[in-house]
Amino acid sequence: MARKAKTKEKVVLAYSGGLDTSVAIKWLADKYNVDIIAFTVNVGGVKDLPSIKKKALKVGAIKALVYDATQEFISDYVFPALQANALYEGQYPLATALGRPLMAKLLADVARQEGATYVAHGSTGKGNDQVRFDVSIAALAPDLKILAPAREWGMTREETIKYAKKHGIPVPVTVASPYSIDENPWGRSIECGAMEDPWTEPPDDAFAWAKSLSKTPAVPEYVEIGFDKGIPVSVNGKDLGGLELIEKLNTIAGKHGIGRIDHVESRMVGIKSREVYEAPAATVLIRAHKALEAMTLSREQLRFKEKVSIDYADLVYNGMWFTAFRHDLAAFVTSTQRYVAGTVRLKLFKGNCMVVGRKSPFSLYEHSLATYEKGDTFDQSASVGFIKIVGLPVRVQAKVQGGEKVAAKRGRKRKQ
Repeated sequence: MARKAKTKEKVVLAYSGGLDTSVAIKWLADKYNVDIIAFTVNVGGVKDLPSIKKKALKVGAIKALVYDATQEFISDYVFPALQANALYEGQYPLATALGRPLMAKLLADVARQEGATYVAHGSTGKGNDQVRFDVSIAALAPDLKILAPAREWGMTREETIKYAKKHGIPVPVTVASPYSIDENPWGRSIECGAMEDPWTEPPDDAFAWAKSLSKTPAVPEYVEIGFDKGIPVSVNGKDLGGLELIEKLNTIAGKHGIGRIDHVESRMVGIKSREVYEAPAATVLIRAHKALEAMTLSREQLRFKEKVSIDYADLVYNGMWFTAFRHDLAAFVTSTQRYVAGTVRLKLFKGNCMVVGRKSPFSLYEHSLATYEKGDTFDQSASVGFIKIVGLPVRVQAKVQGGEKVAAKRGRKRKQ
């Protein structure tokens, strides 16, 4: 009687259709003798899902699944990060980093549905994404085993391209055009090639959204952005959904060369990496959001929130989205946004994004208190007593510990 063939274990691979994940299908199947289920999550940057699905099956996946998570990405990840003004090291708006926890969550869900033993991703062993995927999956589905072929196989990028050609795997990367691209509506990252030399200016062909300054309009453009509870809801008076609003601002701001970021970044694994991004909408929205907060939050709220923003950005960058600490910081951020509503006017010109106007029904700015003209209601006579009280500890300390007389007195005691 013929023995029944042993069923292969299943691996759900986070599949982008790029070089590493395309090669990973063949490599994992050969290395581990497993069946590969390719799972593509679209958070807004995938242009042709049917073609990616078809390619995964052609390369050797037994099944190819696609899922559009764009709306969830924007509402549950991008806009909370915007409310926090999250910028890693003050520059990177975390576009890729924000997408990874959502992808990891969906990857774990599909692994459960498909009865898979493993999940896999295309992250390398020296990047940040491996941490984001591995830590998120460990938090959500600790029983799943994780494979990361690109940190196992030991091939250089050029060798990976050669492997793909040898096995007839179509990839969108060549040695002549080696850029590694990751994009979603919140930003676009460009790695490899000329960008690895921090002294070399990024070539214009690396950018797709933010125009070179030489090609931007000769006159400025004004744009008005409406917010409600810290979330952008309109552009130039027209109400828009999250995705449409971000895409519109990417077009408008990108036309003026806004959003190019050239950053020497501190990676999780301890190395410095030259990173090039373009994020026109994120640049404009964060600038506008901060301006509205300056009008609607108290000094103490603003200062503490600046500290929270740094920690929030670090947590996202470091792959710690599904942690109690991130949840706690998010609760504080949400609370601060109760009255962050109104409109901000910005002037876009030659790569610059300048806030030139802001208004809010909850503004803490009162013209009658700020003006030096007619209608001034500020009681300047009260300042004398205010200064006396505020300066009291300064005067006491100066009297007891400061000045030439105290120094001379200390000197006399030493002589005695």
